[in-house]
Amino acid sequence: MGFTLSHAVLRLATGAYILNSGVSKLQLDAEGAAALQDMTANAIPQAKQLPPETFGKAVAATEIGLGAALLAPFVPTKLAALGLSAFAGGLLAVYAKTPGATKADGIRPTSSGTVMAKDVWLGAIGLALLLDRRHRKHSGPGKPKKS
Repeated sequence: MGFTLSHAVLRLATGAYILNSGVSKLQLDAEGAAALQDMTANAIPQAKQLPPETFGKAVAATEIGLGAALLAPFVPTKLAALGLSAFAGGLLAVYAKTPGATKADGIRPTSSGTVMAKDVWLGAIGLALLLDRRHRKHSGPGKPKKS
């Protein structure tokens, strides 16, 4: 999939947001890292296997790496979109498993869960980038070009 302006806009918005979030997490103190780890452990119990400070640094590094990949034009869109979709899936799993974040139906957010539920837009963008087929080359009407 080649470079398109629509992909660039989506990658710029999500990449800058995630990169900024990761850079901000580099300054997490032990208490903030432990709180982040506790929330994550609701959905991914293995998160508790690391010391909180190490976990916080790992999350920061992951967000910085993903944000940079989304911003880098030489990273293929499909690859960046896979990373974004997986990351968003993890965020939404944490949202769904965090006590008090959802209403009784398990989907709609409570007022405190809205902060996490908003990350659904990251998943939507990731899927939109993955599913975009408009830019495939064709050898003729309705015939995909053979590689």
